[in-house]
Amino acid sequence: MPRNSLLAFGALLLAALLGAAAFALLQPYLPGNDRARTEAIVRDYVLSHPEILPEAMQKLQEREVGKVVAANRSGIEKPFAGAWAGNPKGDVTLVAYMDYACGYCRASLPAIDKLLADDPNVRIVYRELPILSPDSRTAAEWALAAAEQGKFRPFHAALYEESGLDEAAIARAAAKAGLDVGRARTVAASDAVAQELARNIGQAGQLGVTGTPTWVVGNQMLSGAVGYEGLSAAVAKARAAG
Repeated sequence: MPRNSLLAFGALLLAALLGAAAFALLQPYLPGNDRARTEAIVRDYVLSHPEILPEAMQKLQEREVGKVVAANRSGIEKPFAGAWAGNPKGDVTLVAYMDYACGYCRASLPAIDKLLADDPNVRIVYRELPILSPDSRTAAEWALAAAEQGKFRPFHAALYEESGLDEAAIARAAAKAGLDVGRARTVAASDAVAQELARNIGQAGQLGVTGTPTWVVGNQMLSGAVGYEGLSAAVAKARAAG
């Protein structure tokens, strides 16, 4: 079902649920248990205040995402080899699902760097999510090979500086990061890397991820280039929730 149809269906469902809930609450206090009157009151209220539907849908989505995150937290927050940054014992972990062909991911790099500089108790876990092009997958494989050598961040930054993801761009990024190219090529083609990418794509499907970058912190999921303020606010919220 198209996303717009799902949203419309969700709105109708929420309206029905709101009506049912209101009727259940008001029923004991209405003369003759006037269901039709109650439903008319609820309908009129919803039509007069349509903003409650997207708000309710957002709350419902956040609750459902939170359940999925809580049930799969260890797998989501455990990095592949060295694909992480910040404090290894940080009290909050921010998971970044990214694609090297994603301009919004590239635009988010300064926000991540500032968060790492400003917050000594945060840990960033990078999850490769190559969904935009075949070249995205090759880039992700090499990034995980760089992580296996403990050089993920240098390679990550160098590749995002490139204007493309062809073989020459990956070679230049590998050279800048100081990779053992032969070892990296072997790891990039390994079952371990293939399994990691399959896990990431599976996790993203469970979470309802529709694009990159997507961020998971605490029980929250954020989409798009939310900037430093958005990331720091999400980290603060997760920290406050414990």
